Amino acid sequence: MGGMSAVRQTARWALAGLVGLGAIGLLVDVVREGPDPRNRPFEDWYGNWPTVLIVTAFFVSVVLGFLGPRRRVEWRNAGVYTAFLVSLFTEMFGVPLTIYLLAPVLGVPPTAFGLNESHLWAFALDRLGLLPLPWGEYLVMVTSVALIAAGLSLLAAGWATIYRGRETLVTRGIYGHLRHPQYLALILIVLAFNIQWPTLPTLLMAPVLIGLYLGLARREDRELAARFGRAHLDYMARTPAFLPVPTCRGRRHPHAERHGGGSGEVGPSVRPSGGAR
Repeated sequence: MGGMSAVRQTARWALAGLVGLGAIGLLVDVVREGPDPRNRPFEDWYGNWPTVLIVTAFFVSVVLGFLGPRRRVEWRNAGVYTAFLVSLFTEMFGVPLTIYLLAPVLGVPPTAFGLNESHLWAFALDRLGLLPLPWGEYLVMVTSVALIAAGLSLLAAGWATIYRGRETLVTRGIYGHLRHPQYLALILIVLAFNIQWPTLPTLLMAPVLIGLYLGLARREDRELAARFGRAHLDYMARTPAFLPVPTCRGRRHPHAERHGGGSGEVGPSVRPSGGAR
């Protein structure tokens, strides 16, 4: 059994490493390509439904696979995240509803939005005279792909680290620097796609999703404080929830005052997506 467990753990880290390397490789390719003046017209880019299905299935599988939701609240959040991805990729490759609404306001036909123009932040920078469209598109792509690469790497690293940690407080690896790396990963990916390809639905859904995962992180911290007592309160005091800010370390967390330090006993079993599994 021990040998099989070690094999499974090695396989998990190998898969996590492949995801991280693939994401970093994509970022390197985008950076090396530089600004590209080539464009694809509206009619050549949109209506690509096979790509909608493939890309949506990939990202939904990654999110659900690495998070492994079990509780109702986790499935609820995963469902909202899935709706965000479906909406995003439908507009990115299928029917650009946001552009159909935006074009009349700008006094241009929707077909004026080819591939590069559909990166709406790049289009805005060009219209404002701040950056030529190819450079704006390059800035948008580098920024967004960097955030996506960071998000996928955090998701994969968190998933591999918590293997077999269901009855213990996991504070090693990435969890030694962040209490909720996977939730941070999901937030980074939401921000990344709203930089790369903003749409009205995804811009409206972004704060909802971010609020859901911030709330879930706070809930899990309360549950883990009740379950692990002093051990988790000390972990909270020295480890930030989302951002590895040095000034957060060594600071007594307010929950510690409220709980009086805790007993360190394990309470009812919970399965959070934070530092304990």
